[in-house]
Order: sequence, then C-alpha cells, then structure tokens
Amino acid sequence: MKSILVILQSTAKSPIARLALGAVESEAARRNLTVTVITDERNPAAILRGQSVQPDAVIVATAHKPEAAEFGLPSSTVSLAHLSRETAQVFNQLVPETAAIGAPASQTKFLVGVTSCPTGIAHTFMAAEALLRAAKALGYEMKVETRGSVGAKNELTEEEIARADAVVVAADATVETTRFAGKRLLETGTKAAIKDGEGLIKEALALEAPTASSAKSGLKSPPRKSRTGAYKHLMTGVSHMLPLIVAGGLLIALSFAIGGVYAGDEEGTLGWALMQIGGASAFALFIPVLAGYIAYSIADRPGLTPGLIGGMLAVQIGSGFLGGLAAGFLAGYLALWLNRTIQLPDSLEGLKPVLILPLLSSLIVGLSMIYVIGPPVKVILETMSAWLGNMQEGSALTLGLILGGMMAFDMGGPVNKAAYTFSIGLLATEIYGPMAAVMAAGMVPPLACAIAANIARDRFTKEEREASKATAVLGISFITEGAIPYAAADPLRVIPCTVLGAAVTGAMSMYFGCELVVPHGGVFVLLIPNAINHVLPYLGAIVAGTAVSTLALCIVKRPVSTKSESVVGSPTAA
Repeated sequence: MKSILVILQSTAKSPIARLALGAVESEAARRNLTVTVITDERNPAAILRGQSVQPDAVIVATAHKPEAAEFGLPSSTVSLAHLSRETAQVFNQLVPETAAIGAPASQTKFLVGVTSCPTGIAHTFMAAEALLRAAKALGYEMKVETRGSVGAKNELTEEEIARADAVVVAADATVETTRFAGKRLLETGTKAAIKDGEGLIKEALALEAPTASSAKSGLKSPPRKSRTGAYKHLMTGVSHMLPLIVAGGLLIALSFAIGGVYAGDEEGTLGWALMQIGGASAFALFIPVLAGYIAYSIADRPGLTPGLIGGMLAVQIGSGFLGGLAAGFLAGYLALWLNRTIQLPDSLEGLKPVLILPLLSSLIVGLSMIYVIGPPVKVILETMSAWLGNMQEGSALTLGLILGGMMAFDMGGPVNKAAYTFSIGLLATEIYGPMAAVMAAGMVPPLACAIAANIARDRFTKEEREASKATAVLGISFITEGAIPYAAADPLRVIPCTVLGAAVTGAMSMYFGCELVVPHGGVFVLLIPNAINHVLPYLGAIVAGTAVSTLALCIVKRPVSTKSESVVGSPTAA
C-alpha cells in the first residue's frame, strides 16, 4: 500500500484534532508510510473527489459519533479520540504491521508522556503536540496522555507503559508517577516541552536505565529542577481551587443580577439561594482547597488532611488566602517530615496513614495557625486590604501597571501566575479591582499579536498569519498562552511590546475603578449583569492596551523573508 488519506473532521486548532494529527504523523513515520492529513469539516466524499492523486485507503475521524462511509476503496471511520488513543490499531485495520515498509517495530524507540498545567487549557495540549511532533521528527513513536481541565485524555495503558523505552512528564502541576517505576523518567515543565521537545526526548532516552533494585523499590530518576519547589506546589493548589472560584463568582454575579447587590440579605429568595451556593459555600471552600492541595503536592495523601484543616482555620481566623498559603506549605512539609521520620513495626505500619499522621500533623498545624501564624498574617492581610481599598489614583495606576506587565511578561509562567494568584486571593476579602486589571491585561498579548499579524503582514510568517484567528479567540477568552508561539519566535521584540500594552490596560482598569467578581472567562463574563461594574471603561482599557501593543509590534517587528515562511493550511504530508 502506497498512501493513506486521513480526514480529520474538525477545526484545525481543536486540541483533540491536533493530538490526532501528531499521533497519525508519528505512526506514519514509524511505518514509513505516505500519509496526507486534511483537517476539514466538509463531506469526506467531496474531499476525496478533490484529490489529484487517488489514495490507496482512507481514514475518517470525526468529533461526533462516527458513521461508516463508502469510498470504493479500503477505509475506516472512527472518532478523533479513538484515532488519538489507538492510532496503531486503526492503521492495522488497513495496513498490517508486516506490510509496512521500513525498520521492524522492535527497532523503533517508543516513548510515553504526560502533560498537565494548572488550568489545563492551553499549555497541556501545546506541550503534548510539541512532544508528538518532536518524536516524529526523530523517527520515534510516542503516545502522550493529557491531563487537562476536563480530566485525563488519551490515557496510557499498562501495556504501553511496559513497552516504553522512556517517559517524559511535562507538567506544571503534580502528576502521579508511581506507575512509571522502573522506567527512564524525565520530569520537566510544559514550557520546556513546547520550546525543545526533541531535546527532552533525547535527554530522557539518555538517562541511565533503572536497576532491578530501583525498579522494585519504585525509585525514579531525579526530577529536573524546574519541576520542584514552591511554584509547582502552589500551582497544584491553584489548579484545584480555580473551578470553585469560577463557579462561585458566576453564581454571585447571577445573584446580583436577580436580586441586586443586597440579594444575600433577603432569605428565601432565589438571589439569596444563589448567594448561599456561590458566596457562602464555593467561596468558603476555595482557601481550604488551596491549602489542602498545596500540602498534597508536597507530601501526597498524608498532607491533604492537615492542609484542609489549616486552610479552614485560616478562613475562620480571618487570615485569608495568605494564611491558606502558609497553612498549605506548613502542612505539606510537616506531613512529609513526619512520614519519613516515624518508623513503626510492620504490624503497626497500617496505623500511620489513617491515625498517626493525620492526628499529629493536624494537631501541630491547627495549633500553629491559631496561636502562631494566624494572628500576624491576619494583621498583614487587613493592612494590605485597607491599603488596596483606600488607594489614591497614583497608587492604583502603579499597581495596575505592575499587575498588567506581570501578566504579559511570561504568558502563563511563574510571574503571570503570581499576579493571577494574588488577585484571586483578594476575592475572598471582597477586593475585586486587581482581578479586573489582571484579566483585562491577560487578554492583550494574544489580541495584539493576532491583529498585528493581519496589519503588518510582511512582518509575520504565513503560519503566524494563519493562526491569528484562533489566537484572537484565545485572547477574548482570557487565555494569554495564545501569544506564546509569537513570543517564542521573536521574544526580544514581542514580549516588551505586549508587556507595554498589558501594563497600560491594567493601569486604566485600576484608574477607572473597574471591579470583577469572577476570575476567568474573558469578555464573555461581561454578558452577565453585575459581573463587572464599569463595562464601557473596562472595554476601553482592553482596546487601548491592545492598540498600544499592536502599534508597537508593527513598528519594531522586522519584515520576514519569503524563504523563512512556513507553509500551513495545505494538507500535511507525512
């Protein structure tokens, strides 16, 4: 069999379509087959008729329930998820392994990977796609499991893990790795995978193979430095806390829309009920969940109980999110130390996880929060809240400039997440101005890059211009990571330009006194009454900052030579 036509019935920028594309290209490279991939939502028969060269077989993958189609030649119709997950099986239906030309499968390296980020929206899938493309370029086969906002997709099986020559875990949040015991294991962040997928794969394969003793004991290769430390633990807590804040904030906004700003005072009304769900329940839980999962990231399950208890005490004492952060890290490192220090006979070992560790760690954390940590942190939080609540125009502008610039500085990295986490924490103290500034500023980089790519077309590659529509959608959805491809291609020009515009937006939002009660959703949350208090000035701030960044990009970006342009949009051949 000479060639296969693969039709992905989805949009080109759909995460599952991109995963399927990477899986297909990797499988085709492994088998040394010629594969043409077309991402198009039109009728597959019409696409086939439009091909100048008739393929030997057709694979159709759809986002919906697949329906068999007749093409007059060997074909297979599957879902996109199935094609991504069981690529080899789908190919075997049309091209058995023995019929593939090239090196035997036993001579081809096979890797598995896992990607995850705190929000599970952008970096997770970008890292997965980068690893799949890197594996294909190196002539290897790879399967990547994505742990996004809706759970695990393309999950790895025990057979695939056993077969793997190496494992790459690119994650900014905690990922369980005990299932990879005995394998070459490289742990890193999503940005490293996006930037240098080939380098990570080579590094993973170059790791020393675990010995039989280390495999038996469950030891794994030392993690990379970028995956350890406070940032990783903080992001694990934020990723579990974020859904509570989004749901609670939207419910509070709906409560205001139905019953006004005093909806929570009229017991028995729908507005009061929504306020109970969003404000009294969801918002009451997010600090304990933050603290609990910070501790979980540090100490695994032994850290969860003292972390949750410490977070709840932070709420009751009034030390807010700062107290929650302190409780989470204290609980995590304390539980980790106790777990390693306390040694019991085998007959009593079962008491440690269910009795001894929870009791001792909760007791120490609880007493520390009540008598040592809670009171001074409460004073710090009250002082900061009073300052933020009584800021003069100059102070508001300065804070907005700083927060806005931080959001665009590394587009989803530690600096961006620091500004975002700071603003989220203030929601618990009913200070909503920084949240508005942060979300507005976070929309600027992708929007500016998308607009500039269509205005100064000679200064962007064809690939960047083609991607601008999807980038704009990511921008209005408050997914700052949409600008990463542009920044990665020309960081010394793109990053300063986007920081400039984002800082302008943040400053204007704070100056106008804009307040936002929900932490995510982009411009779409503006459709909810009372989600933002000054809609027109808020939109004006976003437009102004985007215009500043767009103008700066058009001025400082250099023309792209024709030879360096990447051609996309046409069928991808492997």
